[in-house]
Amino acid sequence: MDILSVVGVILGFTALLGGNLLEGGSWAALANGPAALIVFGGTIGAAILQTPMRGLRRALSLFKWIFLPPRQQFKQGIGRVVSWAHSARRDGLLGLENIADKEKDKFSKKGLQLLVDGSEPEVIRHVMETDLIVAEQRDHDAVQFYESMGGYAPTIGIIGAVMGLIHVMRHLADPAELGPGIAIAFVATIYGVAFANLFLLPVANKLKACIREQSQFRELLIEGIIAIADGENPKAIEMKLSGYLH
Repeated sequence: MDILSVVGVILGFTALLGGNLLEGGSWAALANGPAALIVFGGTIGAAILQTPMRGLRRALSLFKWIFLPPRQQFKQGIGRVVSWAHSARRDGLLGLENIADKEKDKFSKKGLQLLVDGSEPEVIRHVMETDLIVAEQRDHDAVQFYESMGGYAPTIGIIGAVMGLIHVMRHLADPAELGPGIAIAFVATIYGVAFANLFLLPVANKLKACIREQSQFRELLIEGIIAIADGENPKAIEMKLSGYLH
């Protein structure tokens, strides 16, 4: 569990609601069904409209990273690469075949299989970097789902405000109808801005950080596998990769 994500969400919305209470408002004043329907429904609908089905599925699957991010164990990764280097030095590249068969990480498994097949270092780099770029782009495209909602929410909040004002203007002669219309106008704006800036945009940026860390870990694996293909000493490989620990 990423405690910072939990603290961030709680602190952000607590500050908003707490500030409202300190100013003499009430929680009930911010609860408005029509405004919520306009802002949340409109925002999600607009984002779904622009997102392909594959991207939407990926975006939903990435959401858990906000609270349960994948931990890239760089130190353990270096240790794995060094152990592969020792095996290759002792048994030759063919000695990595059993290790490749047992490897659970698909990216590492592919690199080891390329080593076992005797591929040239340039070929290994090209194949693995292509996989890295494609996976990174796929994840960034998925993050666009949350970024787009962060852009749409404030605008749709303004649409809700305008709709509320239209309601008000139609009932100027009836004071009893003015309150609900004005409430929708202002509450819709708050919903849109708060939803975007306290949740959606931070979610997108947090996912980008997770993707960046995952890409760095895969770069470590690429450099380590290339070094093994070049026949470098395991100790030298360990020193080369230690830069990823900083």
